[in-house]
Amino acid sequence: MYRAIVYAIMKNRKSIQNMQDADIKSFMDYYKIEIKIEDNETKIYINGELAKEEELQSKEASIAVSKVGGVADNTRLFEFARDLIDTLKKDYNIIISGRGIMQIYPDTDYHFFITADLQERIRRKCIQYKNELTKQEVEENILKRDELQEKAGFYKLHKNTITIDVTHAKTIKEATKMILEQIPKVCIK
Repeated sequence: MYRAIVYAIMKNRKSIQNMQDADIKSFMDYYKIEIKIEDNETKIYINGELAKEEELQSKEASIAVSKVGGVADNTRLFEFARDLIDTLKKDYNIIISGRGIMQIYPDTDYHFFITADLQERIRRKCIQYKNELTKQEVEENILKRDELQEKAGFYKLHKNTITIDVTHAKTIKEATKMILEQIPKVCIK
């Protein structure tokens, strides 16, 4: 959702400058960003058009989200997200992914901080970007994004945070299994 908002700003305004204290929810409304569940997957629409995942996950969008997320006013957007989550929970078992989850929905049942070592993250991003960037460019991008997200408080660990290192997971399915294995352990506590 946040990526879609920032992507729409980048695409239409061409600049994410001067976002200090900007009401990010107003941009969501202006660009008519909608979140829908289709075929048990979240789909995001911008002005009625399905947002393409590769655009939302691009290098430019990743850095821009980190910059905007740390300076914009997220209050109304987080309220909207909480209401949306509450509505979805009535009909679905949901998994929420994002760096501001504990700010958006502090009463989550489980909070996982997924990590991997830097070299593995570089390798995976090179694959994601289809080797369109050099390894050095990807590393610089990751380090810049980490710095911005650290400053924005996105890496804060909470009392219910479980850190899971997926460095050695060979597939998404394997990483998912590592996470799911933690849920019964949390229930026992």
